[in-house]
Amino acid sequence: MPTFRVLVTDYAWPDLEIERQLLAAIDAELLVAANGSAAEIIRLSPQTDAILTCWAKVPEAALEAAPRCLLVSRYGIGLDNIPVARATALGILVTNVPDFCLEEVSDHAMALLLASARQIVPLAAASRAGRWQRETGQVIPRLRGQTLGLIGYGNSARALVPKAAGFGLNILAYTPRLAAGLLANGVEAVDRLDDLLSRADYISIHAPLTDETRGLIDEAALRRMKPNAVLINTSRGAIVEETALLRALTEGWIAGACLDVLAQEPPAADQPLLALPNVIVTPHAAFYSQASIAELQRKAAANVADVLQGRRPQHIVNREVLGQANCRAQINQTD
Repeated sequence: MPTFRVLVTDYAWPDLEIERQLLAAIDAELLVAANGSAAEIIRLSPQTDAILTCWAKVPEAALEAAPRCLLVSRYGIGLDNIPVARATALGILVTNVPDFCLEEVSDHAMALLLASARQIVPLAAASRAGRWQRETGQVIPRLRGQTLGLIGYGNSARALVPKAAGFGLNILAYTPRLAAGLLANGVEAVDRLDDLLSRADYISIHAPLTDETRGLIDEAALRRMKPNAVLINTSRGAIVEETALLRALTEGWIAGACLDVLAQEPPAADQPLLALPNVIVTPHAAFYSQASIAELQRKAAANVADVLQGRRPQHIVNREVLGQANCRAQINQTD
């Protein structure tokens, strides 16, 4: 029997060979959930020493039923599918990969911005249909001199800055943690979301999904945006109220939207946003490249291997657990 068992709730790549090889080196085997349902995760959790999870929601009951579990390792950055507070109370570490896919997400956000500005999708569709025309019903602006507003100023937003600046965009950033003023690379920090919404021609969301950001872009926020503005979301779908966004796009409050994420994924076939000519939707693909996925597999599995061997993992979300009397992981505090 192996020394450790690691539950994989779900994954979005062809196989788990990278994880298997890395964890086999410490005598750990993978226990792979068949469907990632809450019931299945709860049923399997008592057998596990660690959990690797991608998008599946890890129920609090699963952690409560897992007396051997030392940590939950997130494949990615966001933590909205992990009950971090409950894990902390139980003495379970939570780790993530905060530098995952920064180049890919910032590339994708920039690609969506360019595709919208240059009307690439309707122009290509017209050419394919045999119509050699430059008019799409939307104004094609000169990009240089326009303003990009960043909601959130974490790693992915900062990776986007030099790419957007290279096209001559002025850049604003809003996050409650920043005071108004000038940041590095000529980015202007604003301390009021309304200020960013009213000034930006393109608004790109780079915030995690939390109680504070859920529904942040609601009807009031959309009405504050400029009529020529385009909303770009490569973060989490639930940050945007989709009913309000549909009204904004059909009634002309804003010019367009580019969405890599939706509140429901995959969306229903009759999701009305999919049919709008001023909307580009991609299938939650901003994170993806062959290199980024391989790196994610290695880093998330390495977090597990470190904890199971008593080493401090690279990225701990709930560091306070290390000082708790009920901390389950026996971490060498000199690491």
